[in-house]
Amino acid sequence: MNDPAKLLVVDDEAIALNNLVHVLKKEGYAVTGTQSGPEAMRRLDKEEYNLVLTDLKMEKVDGMQVLLRSKALYPDTEVIMITGYATVDTAIEAMKGGAYHYIAKPYKLEEVRRVVAEALEKNRLKKENFRLREYLKTFHGEARLITSNSSMRRLLEMAGQVATTDSNVVICGESGTGKELLARFVHSASRRKQGALMSVNCGVFTEELLANELFGHEKGAYTGADETRKGLVEMADHGTLFLDEITEMPIGMQVKLLRVLQEREVMRVGGTQAIKVDVRFIAATNRDLQEEVRQGRFRQDLYYRINVVTLKIPPLAERKDDIPLLVQHFMKKYATLTNKNIKEIAPEVVDILMSYDFPGNVRELENIIERGVALASDDSINVSHLPEDLRGASVHTFRRKSGGIPSLAEQEKAYIAWALKESGDNKSLAAQSLGIDRVSLWRKIKKYELE
Repeated sequence: MNDPAKLLVVDDEAIALNNLVHVLKKEGYAVTGTQSGPEAMRRLDKEEYNLVLTDLKMEKVDGMQVLLRSKALYPDTEVIMITGYATVDTAIEAMKGGAYHYIAKPYKLEEVRRVVAEALEKNRLKKENFRLREYLKTFHGEARLITSNSSMRRLLEMAGQVATTDSNVVICGESGTGKELLARFVHSASRRKQGALMSVNCGVFTEELLANELFGHEKGAYTGADETRKGLVEMADHGTLFLDEITEMPIGMQVKLLRVLQEREVMRVGGTQAIKVDVRFIAATNRDLQEEVRQGRFRQDLYYRINVVTLKIPPLAERKDDIPLLVQHFMKKYATLTNKNIKEIAPEVVDILMSYDFPGNVRELENIIERGVALASDDSINVSHLPEDLRGASVHTFRRKSGGIPSLAEQEKAYIAWALKESGDNKSLAAQSLGIDRVSLWRKIKKYELE
């Protein structure tokens, strides 16, 4: 159960103060009242309140001073001003100081209850948004490349080594494998991490629009160019430019990009003066770049300029040992985003996911878990929360080649052999998929002579 909201009420009139404190306590709030402005300042110095209600006109320390001290110490704390001397000027001054609302005496209790509830809701949302922003920082950057797979670990080790250089990089991999995330890893591990990481999808622009996006334009370069605009290459100076789907870049644009790579300078559209830039280029593609060169769709000279180092991300189907880790990661992420208390995923769900080939790779897995979190009504994700095509996935059935139903021992032997094959002979992963411990698996391997 949540703790009650903490309120500080300040009014130098004892009757008005006691009445307001009494009303607010009946609403279930934890209320502290004081008739002294200086005492209110001391209390603010010691602890944070969710809401402050203060009279405006008080001796020694007035409501404006209380407002300013509260906002200086706790920007998210809302302040409601109450006064019997309501004027337009004082209202404007209070609002400029950051007051949430301004109530004139004599006030109606219903109005106070409503305004207090609204102010507390705003305070709650501010704190919740801050908590989410801080928490979701853990879902970005180099630390969030979730993997226990040996080939992925070798890839990340190589990426870390490349990051310390200024070499251009091409990241290859199927759609949804996390090419942009790997690009962010390289940038954040490089000496350029304090610079900008700019990105553009080369497949969504015509040649003219892509030139404008990358190189910018001078004022008057074309109709509608009312002011000079920097392009992404300039904006990535001393940083990194990520070119997604680079094989979709038109040939004419490839020539212009090659010049930037060779000369380390850029010419804005409509410009006459070259601008020197210091940019590292990371490109990504889901195609075979060498085959694109052979087919004449990608310039060979650009290929050699930009493809100094190649990082190839394996599809999720080739690193299924990462699925349990990724499932837990996405479950926590979307449970946090939706403020749901999802604590676990049913073992049957993991079994189904482990037997699925994921043509959409990690992105598809993330979508599946996001859907599961959205549909879950209690603290777990179960099979009914999976997409229909996955819910229909059946357990493998093995039959004798000669026909007929196999014995239970034959079925178990064939199922264990299949699990070992699917896990790449990873005994721990196979045992996890089968729902038994590693020692039990070893006994069965020995029993059925599966080594």
